Amino acid sequence: MSITTKKGDDGTTGLLFRGRAPKDGLRPTAYGEVDEAQATLGVVRAQAEPELADIVLGIQRDLWVLMAELATGAENAGKLTDGQSRTTEAMVDGLEATMDDISARFEPPTEFVVPGESAVAAALDVSRTVVRRAERAAVAALGDQESWAVPYLNRLSDLLWTLARWQEGESRTTRSVT
Repeated sequence: MSITTKKGDDGTTGLLFRGRAPKDGLRPTAYGEVDEAQATLGVVRAQAEPELADIVLGIQRDLWVLMAELATGAENAGKLTDGQSRTTEAMVDGLEATMDDISARFEPPTEFVVPGESAVAAALDVSRTVVRRAERAAVAALGDQESWAVPYLNRLSDLLWTLARWQEGESRTTRSVT
């Protein structure tokens, strides 16, 4: 079996539950941004200690669900399954619970920080910025469609910031750079 179908040679891509969209359309752009976020999280996971690696793996699983939702045209949204192909409130709540747990382990900085105190923290900060871009793309793609995808991405960027600060131990603030 070949991975090459050549169906996208015309500048379109397939959507979940049928249909095609331009590769530069809102939905393919949004799930492409989420795919990039997932890949950057793979860089984090490859360097992380076991607890962080497990957290990141759970997020990567969630992002597959979120990408499935973004890859489904609004006309087929009723075919999505909660937690398998549609983002849920419980998934957002899970991010918040993890953030609360991790935040309780350290004193978060109260100023802007300069990323890069460790390789893992820097990779988490890169992931955070990619997730922010994915969030903007998801807002555009979903329009007024009811979805937990945007709140999920919003909380995820907050969690990634928290995880980066946790991994740094002590953050370098912008005031300390002269």
